[in-house]
Amino acid sequence: MNTTLRYLFDPLCGWCYGATPALSALEEVPGATIELLPTGLFSGEGARPMDDDFAAYAWSNDQRIARLTGQSFTERYREEVLGDRRQFFDSGPTTVALTAVSLTAPARELEALKAIQRARFVDGKDITDLKLLASLLASLGLDEAAVMMEHPDTDLLEANRIRINRAGTLMWELGARGVPVFVADTGKERRMLHTSAIYSNPRALIDQLRAA
Repeated sequence: MNTTLRYLFDPLCGWCYGATPALSALEEVPGATIELLPTGLFSGEGARPMDDDFAAYAWSNDQRIARLTGQSFTERYREEVLGDRRQFFDSGPTTVALTAVSLTAPARELEALKAIQRARFVDGKDITDLKLLASLLASLGLDEAAVMMEHPDTDLLEANRIRINRAGTLMWELGARGVPVFVADTGKERRMLHTSAIYSNPRALIDQLRAA
């Protein structure tokens, strides 16, 4: 089987964090290549201030995801991220950080995504901070990407824009309305996989991918 699995996501999306175990399971499938495509859903016009109502909504949603998936959303995240009124709900910086990794160490982008998610949802870190993201990438040994994040230049931002546009085009073509989205492409056929079962059974996508 030679299949490319395109994963459309947003780094701040709780449901995408909940899908991480399913994504990790897919790494075990021989002949399957995973391509990450951030959608920019919560960046630009999709970014917003963190107010009391939105924080309460996010925490309620996060608790549901935790029950379904076993993924951890800590009290530290609740207090230091959702409770911080100076911090925007903005995935722009993290999306740029992942693009920097895709340009310099593409095989490690999923590893970087997991580290970014953990920094937010478990460690309660402000991952909208460029210096923090640069330090996080450096701690993973992704030094080139870390340097790029210290001062994002026009080339990096353009590469990021292109990736977001690719994801948006693919979502439009498939009629996808939200994330996460998993798209299997065999070269002859391209189809969107069903995600309803992945939260309780991370290996549910493997059968779909093999069938594709």
